[in-house]
Amino acid sequence: MIGAREHDGRRGITILGSTGSIGRNTVELVEARSDLYRVEALTANGSVDLLAEQARRLKPRLAVVADEAAYDRLKEALAGTGISVAAGATAVVEAAQLPAEWVMAAIVGAAGLAPTLAAVRRGAVIGLANKECLVCAGALMMGEVAAHGATLLPVDSEHSAIFQVLESDQPQAVEKIILTASGGPFRCRTLAEMEAMTPEQAVAHPNWSMGAKISVDSATMMNKGLELIEAHHLFSMPEDRIDIVVHPQSVIHSLVSYVDGSVLAQLGSPDMRTPIAYALGWPRRIAAPAPRLDLAAIGQLTFEAPDPGRFPALRLARHALQMGGSAPTVLNAANEEAVQAFLSRGIGFLDIARVVEQTLDAIAPTPPSSIDDVLAQDRRARECARSFIERGLGSQ
Repeated sequence: MIGAREHDGRRGITILGSTGSIGRNTVELVEARSDLYRVEALTANGSVDLLAEQARRLKPRLAVVADEAAYDRLKEALAGTGISVAAGATAVVEAAQLPAEWVMAAIVGAAGLAPTLAAVRRGAVIGLANKECLVCAGALMMGEVAAHGATLLPVDSEHSAIFQVLESDQPQAVEKIILTASGGPFRCRTLAEMEAMTPEQAVAHPNWSMGAKISVDSATMMNKGLELIEAHHLFSMPEDRIDIVVHPQSVIHSLVSYVDGSVLAQLGSPDMRTPIAYALGWPRRIAAPAPRLDLAAIGQLTFEAPDPGRFPALRLARHALQMGGSAPTVLNAANEEAVQAFLSRGIGFLDIARVVEQTLDAIAPTPPSSIDDVLAQDRRARECARSFIERGLGSQ
């Protein structure tokens, strides 16, 4: 049992998923302002060496690796530091339950659901970077947020932008919200060219530095479909009042259109340290080392409608949201399996959307009543998607 730490006036924070892209950027910002923040816990999936390095620098009370087989390595790496060490999914949830005022929820995938919910249930302020929490369990999660007085601060650059310009005290004045998309690396490719794209080409994002899975989601534009579902829950916005526009420069991160004709936008360089810093400092702003925006140097900002023929993921995401119930969970799970198969060279690039559509068609949505229901549907969808992949039904 970890004892209480004496409060020293700094904001206590926990970083769930500290070794991923979002986690590493959060660590950088926290480390630069040790006068403002003290770290309660760090967690990682299996990157023991980086987790141990971060822990030695930030000196949390607890360091957790989700992979139980990595426990001995982490314990040895942190021997003599006084930092408690634990391993396993239950230990990650326990890390989220430590009394940190602010929690970064940056664990990728369904594994982030339980620890994020644990932080919500103790009323924490949560920097939400885990899409699955709202894509897979949006109604459940938002209900728990309201019941426990937690605060969700979106970390995705698009949702952070909306959060910053949305006049939440007069929702009736909002006409629609507009999510911007870079269009990814294949925006100008033909379908024939996209069919032959390799994992290396798909992860080469033109603007953002992201992990492989998120980069592929950007290339298929599934990331924008998932963000549409997130925005629906975060901002209580009907699906038909959420637009998506391709903006290749990634300078305008999203917009809100109002009934008087005004359109408010948040701009900035494409650097995740900006939305992370906004969430970390909220309700005030803190300095971040992101490059400053020079509009004169950029010269022009362009926009175009997404091509539904080349990016069917957008249609599938809207369809899943319209179907309701567990359909978004199925969408997300099937996409994760298909993306992994693509990265492993088991299917082609365009097969990703085909596998997702087949899985959505195969599983009738049901209303989840608990996180266990969500996880059960997630498992079922993954099994179904893997079956399609293994039987070669991804290609048509």
